[in-house]
Amino acid sequence: MVVKMLRTWAGNMSFEKRSRMRFAVLGNKLLASFLASIISLALAISSPATPAQAEPSFTPEKLDKIASRIALYPDPLLAQILTASTFPDQIPEAAEWADEHHYLAGAELAQAIEADHLWWDPSVQALLPFPSVLDMMASDMDWTNDLGNAVLADRSAVMDAIQRMRRKAKEYGYLRSNEYITVREGPYIEIEPVNPDFIVVPAYDPWVVFAPPPPGFYVGGAITFGFGVTIGAWFRPWGWGACRIGWGEHAIFINNVRWERGWRNRGVYVHGYPGLHHYVGANRLERHELIHRSAVERGYAHAGHAFHEGHHHR
Repeated sequence: MVVKMLRTWAGNMSFEKRSRMRFAVLGNKLLASFLASIISLALAISSPATPAQAEPSFTPEKLDKIASRIALYPDPLLAQILTASTFPDQIPEAAEWADEHHYLAGAELAQAIEADHLWWDPSVQALLPFPSVLDMMASDMDWTNDLGNAVLADRSAVMDAIQRMRRKAKEYGYLRSNEYITVREGPYIEIEPVNPDFIVVPAYDPWVVFAPPPPGFYVGGAITFGFGVTIGAWFRPWGWGACRIGWGEHAIFINNVRWERGWRNRGVYVHGYPGLHHYVGANRLERHELIHRSAVERGYAHAGHAFHEGHHHR
């Protein structure tokens, strides 16, 4: 009986000892974890914060080169391109959608944009009637990124570059009014569509129109204005008919409201587009037949010539 009691006491002592050891180990682990947290916190406080992405800068020569590709576009189209370029990550997908739905126009296209619950910024959606413009932007994303960053970082400098290029084209005789555009010269050169509902996309070679013409060269054929898009009232929700550039103010107006997106507020600024529903990527639908533009169609648009659509959707 005594032996049994001693064994029980020894077992209890052993259990209690093992328990104390386990608690001691657990306590040491908790203490180590707590000390590690304190050290990490101290390091985080004493270490400098990760620097934000540096605001880009461009030389006037670089801005001239960036601007040259679109400097002679009509002001309303130019305003939409400048704002859309600040969302470069959305351009390739939008270009694909525009290409696949290029056979739609007018009211049908406006309804398709809404029906498919497209999530891109309205400034990007505003270019969907212009597949060739989005294709130009998507095919050279380095240029598109540079343009967007320049617009965000120093919109005034971008506008000054556009004006420098316009003055060169005007001085050399390339830029002039015609049946599609009106060129107004004053403190600033403005390019406005003759018909506000028909927006042409001029085709030209920057290496030609911003340089003195050689003797005997016919300057009148250097810019082609044959390709354009009828916008109409269907695209008012995307700012068409109420978008312009205030050259003297170095400002862009969309829906008659000053567009204020810049480098520092680019993550939070939301421009107003009354009447448009804002969707997210998960909402996107597809309700239409997908037909890509043919090489011939692309060639016509690139050369600035009209092309009569041969496809018919079902």
